Amino acid sequence: MTSQPAAPERQRDPDRTKSEILEVAQQEFARHGYAGARVDEIAARMRTTKRMIYYYFGSKERLFIAVLEKAYAEVRKVEQAIEVGHLAPVEAIRTLAELTFDHHDAHRDFIKLVTIENIHQAEHIRKSQALANLGTPVLDLIEAILDAGTASGDFVTEADAIDVHMLISSYCFFRVANQHTFGALFGRDMTAPAHRERLRRMVGDAVVAYLRGAGA
Repeated sequence: MTSQPAAPERQRDPDRTKSEILEVAQQEFARHGYAGARVDEIAARMRTTKRMIYYYFGSKERLFIAVLEKAYAEVRKVEQAIEVGHLAPVEAIRTLAELTFDHHDAHRDFIKLVTIENIHQAEHIRKSQALANLGTPVLDLIEAILDAGTASGDFVTEADAIDVHMLISSYCFFRVANQHTFGALFGRDMTAPAHRERLRRMVGDAVVAYLRGAGA
């Protein structure tokens, strides 16, 4: 008796199959962009059929939206798991900044996907109900830290939660997204291990300094 092929076995576990498709699709979209990625290639890597992928996701566009939903949900999951209620405001905002740095460093495909979606002017994100309010929890977290810091006198800048989120995200994002052009122009690999801890501290220092009124 010969063993059964892998595809029928995966069909008996739809959740596992969808998860595996999303993992491979994320890699393909991150490598080739939305326009350049091919569902046929995703199917070949999965050793399945294009028809099965469309059975679960309906179309290439809906597959890409599902990949974006998964990528953003992972970021928000990390943020929601951060427990800073026991920390003083300065340490709390520093912790958030450094953990954001860690996540962006460890999930570089996420950076590529966001860059691709910006090229498409967020047209796919706008079609996702799952992503409509996904940014709210992190803003609530930052707002709580800012309120605590204002009350304690640690923070003197009248900061907006979205601005602080942008400050943290832009630093962490730039380091990964622009590593190649920055390296070509200045001869430094910002993602090299030798620079990691210094740059990780820097993002925390920058946010804390801003909130403490540096340069005001």
